[in-house]
Amino acid sequence: MRDNLKYTLMVAGMVISWSIYYAVSKVMVNATGSALLAGFLLRSAALVFLTVQLLADGSFSRLFHQGKAVFILVLIGVFGFLLDLFANLGYANGSLSTGTALLKTDVLMVNLATVFLYKKKLYFSDWVGTVIMLIGVLLVLGVDFDGMELHVTDLYFLLSAACVTANAFIIKAAQEKYHEDADMISYYNNLVVLLLFGFSAAAAGHFKPGWLDSVKNLWWLIALGGLAQTGIYFFYYRNLKHFEVWLVKLYLLLMPVVSCFIGVFFLHEELTPKKLLGILVVLAGAAVILMRGKINHEKTQPNN
Repeated sequence: MRDNLKYTLMVAGMVISWSIYYAVSKVMVNATGSALLAGFLLRSAALVFLTVQLLADGSFSRLFHQGKAVFILVLIGVFGFLLDLFANLGYANGSLSTGTALLKTDVLMVNLATVFLYKKKLYFSDWVGTVIMLIGVLLVLGVDFDGMELHVTDLYFLLSAACVTANAFIIKAAQEKYHEDADMISYYNNLVVLLLFGFSAAAAGHFKPGWLDSVKNLWWLIALGGLAQTGIYFFYYRNLKHFEVWLVKLYLLLMPVVSCFIGVFFLHEELTPKKLLGILVVLAGAAVILMRGKINHEKTQPNN
């Protein structure tokens, strides 16, 4: 019972942290006019929190003793940057509705990889629950199905979804094969993404004279975003270690629901009937997933 409560809170922490991060990120991109600069600032704040965390628990010195595992840690950071880069390229050349829908295909990609590459069993009810949740998420996000048009540049969204999928399994491999803990993976991931955002922003000329003055009044928002990013690392990686990747991805489909309420209460967005219907559909799909054991008559395994 205690473990169930623990991991329920871990999932809740992951979903809430990710929702807050996306809300803050949206505001920061609008405020700075640059997704690259916003990413650099938020990851810089996260680096501060992650450093304090490692210093507090005496783990900071382990950063310099990773051996061959450093390559997979850097790889995780590269994929973390690429998923953002491809999504931004897609939005720069495509529609919001199409991009939102295509980015959610990472859930289906993870399911397929779970079945065909990792030979894990998914029940028919798991697929039904997944599809129901996806439909609900698209309703919550306000995707305009009538206005959707497909273009060649929309392939960027699929590449972003593929990077998200690959990164989740790479993180899982780092934990199982190299026995890396969440904190080491978090620090390297954030540092690599921070550097790549910084180099990209500099190359694009986004560090214009006086750019620091333009964000000095947003320090509290940057700090909140950095703290939320730290929370993502803390909860997401620990959940990946405990749960199957496909299940973690499904839990993350609850994120737009939380983001919707954040938008209503803090960003003056409207809770439309369509969004409310989407929330109910998402929760219905989640219920199907959570009851998979009863639906498929799984036998309860005795605790050791």
